[in-house]
Amino acid sequence: VQLVESGGGLVQPGGSLRLSCAASGIIFSAYDMGWYRQPPGKQRELVAIITNAGRIMYANSVKGRFTVSRDNAKNTVALQMNSLVPEDTAVYYCNAQSDYPRPANYWGKGTLITVSS
Repeated sequence: VQLVESGGGLVQPGGSLRLSCAASGIIFSAYDMGWYRQPPGKQRELVAIITNAGRIMYANSVKGRFTVSRDNAKNTVALQMNSLVPEDTAVYYCNAQSDYPRPANYWGKGTLITVSS
């Protein structure tokens, strides 16, 4: 199983970035796909989840600024991030979870986003 994130980098406050995660080795459409982040010196936290049924949930801190989407035909999940602030600086991780036929939980290696002027 591989989850490969791309699209990280340095961006100025108020700017936008789009992250993408390409999955292989799983039946992508069966998995809930999520984005998590770990700010410097802090614990990993949820950013957004899009379930296999298309239900979407966001952390309060990113609601209205970030948009998660998935393409089951391409086995990809994306995170469009707008109006970025320095507090969004973190390593962003892609996650795949499924409870059927047995619990499974996979992580990408992460991609760093730095929001700074």
